[in-house]
Amino acid sequence: MTIRAAGAELDVLSRGIDAAFAAIARVQASMSFHDAASELSLVNRDAHRHVVPVSEDLFTVLSLARRIHEASDGVFDVAIAPELVRWKYLPRHGSVSGRGTLEDLELGPARGVRFKTPLLIDLGGIAKGYAVDRAVDALRAAGVPHGVVNAGGDLRVFGDQSEIVHVRHPQAPGVCIPIAELRDNAIATSAPYFSKRRHRGRDVTPIVDPIARDACTASRSVSVLAATCVVADALTKVVTLRGERSLPVLERFDASALILNADGAAVMLGRTAVSCAEASRNSRDARERDSRDSSPAREWSASSRPEASSSQSRACTAS
Repeated sequence: MTIRAAGAELDVLSRGIDAAFAAIARVQASMSFHDAASELSLVNRDAHRHVVPVSEDLFTVLSLARRIHEASDGVFDVAIAPELVRWKYLPRHGSVSGRGTLEDLELGPARGVRFKTPLLIDLGGIAKGYAVDRAVDALRAAGVPHGVVNAGGDLRVFGDQSEIVHVRHPQAPGVCIPIAELRDNAIATSAPYFSKRRHRGRDVTPIVDPIARDACTASRSVSVLAATCVVADALTKVVTLRGERSLPVLERFDASALILNADGAAVMLGRTAVSCAEASRNSRDARERDSRDSSPAREWSASSRPEASSSQSRACTAS
């Protein structure tokens, strides 16, 4: 996680960055599947037995996850943790059972959470974007006028400066392709092939089709632009799994997407900051440069401490 803040006195920037990292730590402590003592782990363990009161952060994320689940006809579903545990992407905390969906999640008064049947929820497909948004809120509350919060595949720009965003080429991970210039906007990128592994003789990835209960192994990257990083983060999974059929979901959340296929061809869904032709041309140009120059690709890496900021800068994202 990297943060850059600019446009204010040094003490304001420092306080803002400290508050932003504290917000990120709070979200991590609440929503970590890996931590057996986290709030999410408590919900996974007890919510099928009785109502579990949760924090505002966790309740907000679960509420949005269910909204996107309903809008996508079940394509986005955070109750796919049993598969991720079996494929060893997630640790095993006790029993790995249940094939329920978010339809079995009940959200009640006083931020109460209950499962109608045993569920195992993982928020890895939405919580990072939420953490980025909370970091931006903390920076703004501290008086920081503009900056960037970059969590690898999840990035948000705020204020009156812009950020040129690059994604990695599906067939040449060392090559970064410019796809958008962000101003007061967020982007998230998912590329499941980067985390592909073999499990019992077949390929698996951390992106699971909750209807088929099988892994998505497509060789493409998906970038979603939205007003908030939490929405962009979640919708990358919908677009990765359903491609062009996800357009109605994108429109419902006022988002847009760019799909970059293995051959470098680009597919645009909704309103994007770059045309398909331009993205495809950038992809081909980047591959040609890479074939002439085998040196590692240069990436912008933001500092977690205050620094001067130019009007534009560069980021390369992929998850």
